[in-house]
Amino acid sequence: MQPERTATCRLQLHAGFTLDDAARVTPYLARLGVSHLYLSPILQAVHGSTHGYDVVDPSRVNDELGGEPARQRLCAALEQAGMGLVLDIVPNHMAVAGAQNPWWWNVLENGPSSPFAMYFDVDWESSEERWPNKVLLPVLGDHYGRILEAGEIRLQYGDGLFELACHEHRFPLDPSSLNDLLHRAYRATGIELLGFLAESCARLPQPWLTARDAASRRHRDQDVIRQLLDNTTRQDPAAAAAIEAEVEQINTRPDALDALIEKQNYRLAWWRTAGRDLGYRRFFDINDLAGLRQEQEEVFEAVHALPLRWVEEGSVHGLRIDHPDGMRDPGQYFSQLSRACPGAWIVAEKILEPGEQLPGDWPIAGTTGYDFLNRVQGLFVDPVGEAPLTRLFEELTGEHADYAGLVYESKRQVLKDLLGSELNRLSSLFVDICELHRRHRDYTRHELHLALLETASCFPVYRTYVSPREGSVAATDVDYVDAAIHQAGERRPELDSELLQFLRDLLLLRIPGERENELALRFQQLTGPAMAKGVEDTALYRFHRLTALNEVGGDPERFGISVDAFHEACALVHARHPETMLTTSTHDTKRSEDVRARLVLLSEIPDAWAKATRSWMRHNARYRSGDWPEPATEYLYYQTLVGAWPIDAERMTAYMEKAAREAKQYSSWTHPQEDYEQALREFVRGTLEDAGFRNALESFLQPLIGPGRTNSLAQTLIKLTAPGVPDLYQGSELWDLSLVDPDNRRPVDFVTRARLLEELGHLTPAQISARADEGLPKQWVVHQALTLRHRHPEWFRPDAAYTPLRVTGERAGHAVAYLRGEGALVLVPRLVLGLGGDWRDTRLGLPPGVWHNRLSGETFEGGDRLVAELLDAFPVALLEREEETA
Repeated sequence: MQPERTATCRLQLHAGFTLDDAARVTPYLARLGVSHLYLSPILQAVHGSTHGYDVVDPSRVNDELGGEPARQRLCAALEQAGMGLVLDIVPNHMAVAGAQNPWWWNVLENGPSSPFAMYFDVDWESSEERWPNKVLLPVLGDHYGRILEAGEIRLQYGDGLFELACHEHRFPLDPSSLNDLLHRAYRATGIELLGFLAESCARLPQPWLTARDAASRRHRDQDVIRQLLDNTTRQDPAAAAAIEAEVEQINTRPDALDALIEKQNYRLAWWRTAGRDLGYRRFFDINDLAGLRQEQEEVFEAVHALPLRWVEEGSVHGLRIDHPDGMRDPGQYFSQLSRACPGAWIVAEKILEPGEQLPGDWPIAGTTGYDFLNRVQGLFVDPVGEAPLTRLFEELTGEHADYAGLVYESKRQVLKDLLGSELNRLSSLFVDICELHRRHRDYTRHELHLALLETASCFPVYRTYVSPREGSVAATDVDYVDAAIHQAGERRPELDSELLQFLRDLLLLRIPGERENELALRFQQLTGPAMAKGVEDTALYRFHRLTALNEVGGDPERFGISVDAFHEACALVHARHPETMLTTSTHDTKRSEDVRARLVLLSEIPDAWAKATRSWMRHNARYRSGDWPEPATEYLYYQTLVGAWPIDAERMTAYMEKAAREAKQYSSWTHPQEDYEQALREFVRGTLEDAGFRNALESFLQPLIGPGRTNSLAQTLIKLTAPGVPDLYQGSELWDLSLVDPDNRRPVDFVTRARLLEELGHLTPAQISARADEGLPKQWVVHQALTLRHRHPEWFRPDAAYTPLRVTGERAGHAVAYLRGEGALVLVPRLVLGLGGDWRDTRLGLPPGVWHNRLSGETFEGGDRLVAELLDAFPVALLEREEETA
C-alpha cells in the first residue's frame, strides 16, 4: 500500500553513495518525517557518473550503485520504515559513450539499418552531401587529418570484432567494410574460410537499405560472420597472424586507414565542429548526450520498461520526469505515461517563467517546484532596495542594468556558438519549405537563418506546445509566438515583415504540410535549450544586481512579491495542482536555500552594503592582476562570500572559475583562458589570506547571520505547509551554505543528523535556539511540521483548505499567516531587518479554539493576539488546534 505523501527527500546517488547507503539513512529520514525517498537516476549510466543523467542502458540498475540486489535491499528497508519511493527518470536523452551504450554502438555499426536507428533523433536525410547517411561524431582533439596522420587513430581486432580506437574513445566497424581486409588475409594464408567470410561481408545489405527484411538479414549474417571469424582466429594461429598483420599494415598507412574509416556509418571530426555541423539532436549543447524519440512507441516501451514494472509491482510510487521540454510532444508523452502507470505520482522538471502556467492537458501532479522556490523567496526581498541596488550595480560594474537586453544577447550568443548545429538543421528545413512556396522561394539562406535566430532569441518562454496530433493551438502559444515575432522585427528591422509573418504562420501550424509541421515541432525543441543555456547558464552569471534572484525559473528583474500576491498564487496552485512538488533547494539550484535566505537581506540594507563593497574593492585592488578580475566578477565574488561564508579558498576558487566560464565573457568551457582564470585564482587566494579583509567581511556578516537563519526557517515552514508536497534536498534539514553543483553534491553527514534528531526530543525550544550554530532550529522546524502532517494528514491533503489570515497593525506587512485545513496555523516573519524585532501593535486573530505551538511549546486561546507574543519564544510559529475533549 502506498504511504501518504507527506514529504520527499532527494538523495544524490553515485559510486560513493550507493543504493545501500540510501537504505542505511532510511530509518533516520523516516524518524524525521519524510514519507518518500526521492532518488536521482538509478539506471545504468556512464562509468564514473556522479549524477546518473548520462544513462547508457535503461534495461538494468546501475552496477556502481549496487545493481538490482541493492535496489531490492533498499525497497525492503523502505517497506520496513513505511516509506515510499520516487524515481528520477531520463526519457529525453541517452549518453552515447561508445560500447557502454549498446543501442548507439549498433547505430554506429549499422547506420540507418540498425534496429535502434529510429530510437535516436538522427537526421539521416539531412546529413551533409559530403557525408550522406552518416552520423557526425565530434570527438577528436584536433582536425581529423592531423589526428589520423599523427597515429592517434588505430584499428584493433579481438574476439571477432574490429574497432577503431582514439585515446579513450572506441568505435565499431561496419562488417560490410571488412571484405578487402579479409581478402588480403585469405590471399596471404589460403585459408578458405577467410575467403568465404570476405565474400560474405561484401554481400551484406548496405546500411542505408533500411527495409525491415534487408536490415534483418544484415544483422543475422553479420552475427554469423563475427562468430565464424572469432572461432577461426582462435583455432588457427595462421589466420590470427594474418589478420594481425593486416591490422598493423593498415595502422602504418594513413591512406589505408582513412579509406577504411570512410566506409563507416559515422564521420570522425574535431570536437569544435559540433557547434555548426551535427546530425543528431543533443541534450542542450552536450555532444555526448543524444536525443531520444519518445514519440515512437517502441522507444517509449524500451526506455520505461523497468520503471513501469516497478510501479506495477508497487515498489515505486512516483516518477520525476527530467526535462520533458526536450521531447517532440510532451503532452503526448505524459498521456502515454499516465496510461501506463495509473495512480502513480508524476511530476515534471518543467521550468515555468513568471506568469506561465503548466499546460492544462498534461495529466501530471505538477512541477518539481522551481516556480514555488522563486515565489516563496520573493516574500523576503524588499522592493525598496531595488533602486539603490540598481544604482550600485551600475556604479561598480560600469554596466547598464538592462536584464531583458542581456537575456536577448545571451540567447543569441548561445544559439550561434553552442547550438549552431541545431539552428543550421532548422535553417536547411526552412530553405526546403520556402522552395515549396513560390511567394517565399527567393529568400536567401542567410535571411531564413536570421529569422529563425532572432525569433528564437526573442522567445519569452522555454517553448510552445503546438501539436499536429491535436490540430489546435493554445491561445497562450499564439501569444508567445506573436510576442517573439514582434520583438524580432523590432530588433532586426532589416528582416522582411512578410517573412516573419510566414514564419509565424508556420510555427502556429497555419500552413499545412509535412515539412511545415516538422519545422514547428523542431523549433519548439530549439527554444528550450536556447533559454536554458542563454539564461540559466549565461545571463544569470552576468547580471549581479542581487544574485539571490538569479535562480532557475526566476526573473532577476522581479524584485519581491507581496503577501497578497503570494496568497493568490498559493490559491491557484491549490485549485490546479494541489499535489505539485514544493522545493527550495535542488541539485540544479545556483545557490542553496540558506545562501539565498541570507543574501536577500541585502535588499533591506542597500546603503550599508554599498559602503562595504566600495571599501572592499578599494582594499583588495592590490590583489588584481591588471584589470582582472573585472568589477562585475569581483562584485559577484563579494555576494558569494556573504551568502556562503564560512567558505574555504578551494571551494570558492572552484565556484568562481565555473561562474566565469558560464558567463562566457573572459573564459568559457569551450575556450578556457588560463591567464584570466589564473588571475581569478590569485585574487581569491590573496583576499582570503588577508586578515584585514576577512575581519571586515565577518564584521559586516555578523548582524546578518541570525536574520538569515530566520528567513530560512520561515521559507522552510511555508514549504512544509503550503499546498503541495514538500521536498527536502539531501542534508538541508540543517543549515546548508552550498553553491551550484558540484558544490551542492558534497558528502552529507547523516550520522550527525541522526544523532541531533535523537537529541531534539530531550531539548527545550530555548536549548534548541541556543544551539543554532549546529542547525538544530531548522531540523526542529522540519521534524515538527512533518510530524504534524503525519498526525493530521487531512489538514494538508489536496482537498484541505488554504485560508490566508489577516494581520493588522503598523507592522502587518512583515508577517505571513495562513490556515491549512481546520487545524494547522502558520505564522512567519518577513523583511526581518526592517522589522528590527519590534512588532509594535501588530496583531493576528486566532480562530476559535485552543492552539498549541509545536515549535515553542506554548498554548494560546483563540482570539486577537499580538504577533510579538506568538513569536516571542521561537522565530516562526506552527500552531495546532487542540481537539476538544468531551
